[in-house]
Amino acid sequence: MGGQLYLTKPCAELQAEYIAFYEEWKESGEPIVPWVVDREPYDFPAYLEFLDSENIEENLPDGWVPHSTYWLVTEDKRIVGAVNIRHRLNERLRKYSGHIGYGIRPSERRKGYATEILAQALNITSELGINEVLVICDHDNVASEKTIVKNGGVFEAECTDEDGIVIRRYWITRSS
Repeated sequence: MGGQLYLTKPCAELQAEYIAFYEEWKESGEPIVPWVVDREPYDFPAYLEFLDSENIEENLPDGWVPHSTYWLVTEDKRIVGAVNIRHRLNERLRKYSGHIGYGIRPSERRKGYATEILAQALNITSELGINEVLVICDHDNVASEKTIVKNGGVFEAECTDEDGIVIRRYWITRSS
């Protein structure tokens, strides 16, 4: 992993790069994480408007919590990952999803980007006043588990989610 990496809010300037990011992931056939990346972005202004509106409670359907999405971008403006940060947890998120969902572009994995995206996302949760952050991964996702532990994750428990998938729950405590 060379060069400067930064999180940025989704923006029109990166439209072509984001579409390439999205299409690579779709073509891979792998599950897309976080969920907002799976939303079709071809009407890009509408996609950006959707993402921008999701951090306002009044805009959300019942059962949803405010959340923000960021892209992990390299110095040369390549989007290598995306992260979705929930500003608070409801009962379902507390059980199965946690505060942070992140994913790395299939062609960019095993380069340290996951550790970096989670570290930078934790800075944002601190800014939001969330000092106890729940991060969850599938039981068999060893790479994600290592990323969480590298960022201070302390294992709490294993449980089975609504789809029958065994998940591992980790808490990361940040000082305020």
